[in-house]
Amino acid sequence: MAQRGKNYKRVAEDIDSTKTYSLEEGVELALKGGFTKFDESVDIAIRLGVDPRHADQMLRSSVVLPNGTGKEIRVLVFAKGEKEKEALDAGADYAGGDEFVEKIKGGWLEFDRTIATPDMMATVGKIGRVLGPRNLMPNAKLGTVTFDIERVVKETKSGKVDFKVDKAGIIHAMLGRASFGSQKVTENILAFMDRIIQLKPSTSKGVYLKSISLSTTMGPGVKVDPLDVRNLIKQQA
Repeated sequence: MAQRGKNYKRVAEDIDSTKTYSLEEGVELALKGGFTKFDESVDIAIRLGVDPRHADQMLRSSVVLPNGTGKEIRVLVFAKGEKEKEALDAGADYAGGDEFVEKIKGGWLEFDRTIATPDMMATVGKIGRVLGPRNLMPNAKLGTVTFDIERVVKETKSGKVDFKVDKAGIIHAMLGRASFGSQKVTENILAFMDRIIQLKPSTSKGVYLKSISLSTTMGPGVKVDPLDVRNLIKQQA
């Protein structure tokens, strides 16, 4: 078992590992868990009642967080002509075609997200073995294969989060920074959870939201009551 530092142990003393907290309490405790000098990320882990081995229960989508993630996202757009110009005008860090394919083949990976127009996917396919394992491949299901370049670039730069359920039925995501404060973090969590609930597969049986845990980068996990989260989302509707 990994040894925990004194700061971690001090913070963990305020958290009852056997208790499930309301979202308000959970956010407050998670933010108190940040004890480092850098601005820690706020992370969520959601265990779902799905079986990812079945294609119809493999959740993969995205959501635009109301307050962003607090992380600078470097965007590469595969496009040509007017769409290349549109991408750069919208705030993309890089835009082009074959020249970036060759750079990536040479080991260049100084970007966090990729977007492509549909007519460029044959070109992008040449580096699929590089982008795919790193979850950097443009994907129509995530809305990153599109001619609506301006909108998608702006959403991505402003805080669009892609997510995918893993083999254990858990979704992990970064939903902000400790410096955001409890209100903005809570707003991001509710927007994210609303999207997760909307995506419930019709073939998922039993309890869908099994557990929710919040933590900062270095802090301990805090269990949050899924029913409380559901009720808060209903109140917003």
